[in-house]
Amino acid sequence: MKLSDAFVKRTRGTGQVQKYADGDGLFLHVTPEGKKSWRFAYRFLHKQKLLVMGTYPAVSLREARQKRLEARKLLAHGIDPSEARRTARAAAVEAADNSFERVAMEWLDRRGAACGRKHRETLLRRLRNNVFPQLGRRPLRSVSAPELLAVLRRVESRGAVDMAHRTLSVCGRIFRYAVAAGLADRDVAADLRGALGVAARRNFSALTDPAGIGRLLCDIEDFSGRPSVRLALRLSPLLFVRPGELVGAEWKEFNLEAAEWRIPAARMKMRQIHLVPLSRQALAILAEAAALSGGGKYVFPSPGGKGDTHLTTWSLLAALRRLGYSRAEMTIHGFRAMASTLLNEQGYNRDWIERQLAHGERNGVRAAYNHAEYLPERRKMMQEWADRLDFLRARSRRERDREGQGEKPEGEPPAP
Repeated sequence: MKLSDAFVKRTRGTGQVQKYADGDGLFLHVTPEGKKSWRFAYRFLHKQKLLVMGTYPAVSLREARQKRLEARKLLAHGIDPSEARRTARAAAVEAADNSFERVAMEWLDRRGAACGRKHRETLLRRLRNNVFPQLGRRPLRSVSAPELLAVLRRVESRGAVDMAHRTLSVCGRIFRYAVAAGLADRDVAADLRGALGVAARRNFSALTDPAGIGRLLCDIEDFSGRPSVRLALRLSPLLFVRPGELVGAEWKEFNLEAAEWRIPAARMKMRQIHLVPLSRQALAILAEAAALSGGGKYVFPSPGGKGDTHLTTWSLLAALRRLGYSRAEMTIHGFRAMASTLLNEQGYNRDWIERQLAHGERNGVRAAYNHAEYLPERRKMMQEWADRLDFLRARSRRERDREGQGEKPEGEPPAP
């Protein structure tokens, strides 16, 4: 006779092992202490085998019968149910080990120093905010293009179209790593090209008219905030490096006798060494910074960091806002656009300017050696640029003095 729910429920331990058949190989196994489990007896390749279906009451009589039916179907197709279970468990373990988040973290760790600490933190924050909450625990191999698109569309819905594109780029790099490591079959991110909205092109605001530049330089010179912020602001137009490269400058990167600043590849956006010739004006400001930093690691130490941290780009940006320059007028990054615009207008060789801006070199072999390219020409250009800024600042100072005395301002003079 087949078992009933009532019988299974009232069965108790008797001090001996009990077995109650339900038919077709399924039976209830009861330990001497009364613990119950479902077991399935079958023959495969002429061998008697046993498969535990689960414990009662976690697995009911009805569920045990369904499991027996599934096992019988496997046997009918020449598949050992016990081996099928082991395979399924191994696949589940592999899927858990190869979740999207775990593979992403492995990719980030393997990038190591080549990625750069700050850039790695940016990538990790991007993934934690936008991808891990929905896909982090999913087996990476099972993530589909529509699922990834749904995650990115949520980012788009916040109005962060550019962030959606950046997140897609990161996911693509993770999938390509997984394919190379045998953890995924293909890069599903590649299927999403053109699926996102067009990101608005972001331009960094910058003053490019000589009169406006002169006024800005005067305002920076008159800045009454933290001395380290003032010095960093004064150097920004002279060197026109990226803001993060400036605030993170370390004294060991400078050769003041040779009037050079050699920024290591790890701190550069394009991961290439960058050589910055230092004008007389830049050297004078660095001398002030040396007296202020007190022999610490950084050229621009954070006021509360005891020399182990440096200023942030936000400190410089906040100073610009305090000086009255809105986001639409000027940014810290805008010093690069300012220099590029005026130097091009003044007829300097475009290659000199691009090299000084550290724009990327497409030829990888050439990129390893071009940090000193056009160095004599760039030295001359950087000194003339510093002299030009001095001229504009002095001119603006004279105009302010005349305005204070009620006189007419000067006309636009030629470049020196």
